[in-house]
Amino acid sequence: MKMPDISLLEWQERYGTERACAKELAKVRWPDGFQCPTCGFTKACYITTRKLYQCSKCRHQVSVTADTLFHATKLPLVKWFWAIYLAASDKGGISALRVSKHLDVSWGTARNMLRKIRKAMAHRDSIYRLGNIIEFDDAYVGGKRAGKRGRGAEGKTPVLIAVETRKKGAGFVAMKAVDTVSKKTVRQFLSRHLNPGQTIRTDAFPALNAANETQQHEKKITPPEKAFEWLPLVHIMIGNMKKFINGTFHGVSSNYLQEYLDEFCYRFNRRFWEPELPLRLLNACLAHVPIRLAEFD
Repeated sequence: MKMPDISLLEWQERYGTERACAKELAKVRWPDGFQCPTCGFTKACYITTRKLYQCSKCRHQVSVTADTLFHATKLPLVKWFWAIYLAASDKGGISALRVSKHLDVSWGTARNMLRKIRKAMAHRDSIYRLGNIIEFDDAYVGGKRAGKRGRGAEGKTPVLIAVETRKKGAGFVAMKAVDTVSKKTVRQFLSRHLNPGQTIRTDAFPALNAANETQQHEKKITPPEKAFEWLPLVHIMIGNMKKFINGTFHGVSSNYLQEYLDEFCYRFNRRFWEPELPLRLLNACLAHVPIRLAEFD
């Protein structure tokens, strides 16, 4: 869906007040007008002192943020909207420390805001499936210290990466951090991100042979110096992803790696619509279901 471009000043003018933010959220939540989540009635009165809608039929009270990304938040919606803008508009991503300074919130609060926003990014990308010819490989990310490169590297987290090939370069990309590169994790990844019957290219690593079960699998033994010839796009994605993580977040532990991968993929998959990203991300967040902090434990 085409979204309009928006500048920082336009964002401030449009979403600079609590009322404007709540109105935007209500529009996404109830596009045809208020609807009671309990009885479905379409009329309500607004209790200004409590910021709640009360159904005119069953008297059920509900806030505009209930059962949304902002469920039970104690922060002003204006700060949430600005966090979304900052996360979307900075091409290299933004750290929790910078968000905390911009919005005058604690580092922990900024961290949780960004985690929820990245969850919405992942949810939006999860509805797509890769097609065309797909390059598929694994990489290893992180680690407390430098050491062995590639498979078997101590302290590093394996990541599965798939990227579409198109005439003018890469299409959409998908990445998943896994405990180990095995036929089981490969099957799960392919089931989640690809439709059956796609042409998929890999090196000859045995675990990747799981692609034979549902895809048109093309494999070739590729020594490191030949990797860019057989799988050029996926290795470019690996390099760009590592630069993104190291440049913005200066490394990452396995506990947080997936959310950074989700942000990288979301941003890369919309790289041609960069001026639209703030409104695209806002729409993804407003339409997203609640995210409990327990999901991150």
